[in-house]
Amino acid sequence: MRFLDQAKVYVKGGDGGDGCISFRREKYIPRGGPDGGDGGDGGDVVLVADRNLATLRDPRHRRSYRAGDGQNGQGVRKSGADGADVEIRVPVGTGIYDADAQGGAPPLADLTRDGQRFVAARGGNGGFGNPHFATATRQTPDFANPGQAGGTARLRLSLRLLADVGLVGLPNAGKSTLLARISAARPKVGAYPFTTLTPHLGVAEVGERRLVVADIPGLVEGASRGVGLGDRFLRHVERTRVLIHLLDVGTALLEGRDPLADYETVRKELAAYAGSLAERREIVALNKVDLVADREALGEIQSALEARGRTVLRLSGATGEGAATLLASAARAVEETLREEA
Repeated sequence: MRFLDQAKVYVKGGDGGDGCISFRREKYIPRGGPDGGDGGDGGDVVLVADRNLATLRDPRHRRSYRAGDGQNGQGVRKSGADGADVEIRVPVGTGIYDADAQGGAPPLADLTRDGQRFVAARGGNGGFGNPHFATATRQTPDFANPGQAGGTARLRLSLRLLADVGLVGLPNAGKSTLLARISAARPKVGAYPFTTLTPHLGVAEVGERRLVVADIPGLVEGASRGVGLGDRFLRHVERTRVLIHLLDVGTALLEGRDPLADYETVRKELAAYAGSLAERREIVALNKVDLVADREALGEIQSALEARGRTVLRLSGATGEGAATLLASAARAVEETLREEA
């Protein structure tokens, strides 16, 4: 299934039913008075967060939603039925924006909990029947209220993944391989850049704790400006509590590249996209150490990163070396973050 994380929809609440103009007409009751019923209220269009959904597939392919109209009132004070509500189910982590607002406008709602609801378009009120307008001096009103029109809106839906841990790094740093190693997720894995074009989620078991881990597609220089769809990918990093930065030291050393320069490339893009990402808890995993013949060459790289206050661990996603230690460290970091958020 294709990962869809943006959608635009038009929503309209149902129109209210008209109030009824009616008078009681029964044998031997010549002046029965007004007895028109009220119109029913129009239905609402409601967005509902659903943890069982992973993409905005349905709203992407259905561009408009309209709730049911209220029925008109009838005689003998019979009120019209209310219109049916329409629910649009979206993944947890969906932000709802006014599609016509200028850039930078805050969201109308942010659905971050399963079952959370947002009324996107309210139904119109039903009109009053003519009995509401009877007075001592006007006992036979020959008018009633029409129903009100339902509200309308053009919305932009934007999904950002909710995860405990986000895997970041340059393309082909080994993120998908690690996710497949530590969870039941089976992302596409290949020995070429941009194997991953859509985010993947996996659940890793660490003792009694479960960690939701997001594999974010590789970031390249200029990602914060949209190069390589990087701005779309970075949006998903925003909601992760801890970052695991995979640094491909194995390939870099074989090719004579400086792994620290690769590290700085990703860090620069994280900071350029959102300053808060630069402050996020980060664990650096020196990956593909199985390709490094002389492990002493890793000492200088590790020392340089630790001097910057980073937790640095050695890893081989391919063989599993260091994976358990990395997960345990990530679990501790998530717990510390949760305590600070409390």
